[in-house]
Amino acid sequence: MKMERLSQDKIRIFLTFDDLTERGIHKDDMWREIPKVHELFSEMMDQAYMELGFDATGPLAVEVLASPAQGMVVIVTRGRMNFSHADDAMDDEVEEVYELEVTMDETDQITYAFHDFEDLLRMAKVVNPLLIEGGTLYSYKNKWILVLDAVEMEDKRLQSIVAVLSEFGEAASVTQAVLEEYGKTVIESDAIKVLCSKF
Repeated sequence: MKMERLSQDKIRIFLTFDDLTERGIHKDDMWREIPKVHELFSEMMDQAYMELGFDATGPLAVEVLASPAQGMVVIVTRGRMNFSHADDAMDDEVEEVYELEVTMDETDQITYAFHDFEDLLRMAKVVNPLLIEGGTLYSYKNKWILVLDAVEMEDKRLQSIVAVLSEFGEAASVTQAVLEEYGKTVIESDAIKVLCSKF
């Protein structure tokens, strides 16, 4: 489990499928109201408080984005709580409350970020024989972001590709819509093939 602070009131948590398996949770369980998922969420909030100083009391908006090979990205946004203090006796007894608004989404895209162009090229040479076609390359916030579509890929090939991507880059949770809006499209299609033929 990896986490980072995005702003004062927002954090991002990366959960691998191993993180879920260790806790006896299947990917589909994240969509259900079961005690194990509540325990996992409490554990995530405790860790967020210890590592990032993120206080999760009050209303929270939780977005869960599942990816076929990368695991899950959980984005937690803290809202502002407005208590009306009509009853002073209640002030002392305000307990910690998780008021959750959960949004679930699933994507068939694999998104990886590379800090160094050389790492991107080395990855492309290794992954090229595994990939038939596809891939879009963006430049965003001083990183190279590669987006691959996993819809047509068989499981074994997908796992191999993700293993190579993980060796040279890191999983990214930025969506393609954000990349198209705020990033710069470097190679629109067949990015891996283009990188291998041009460099």
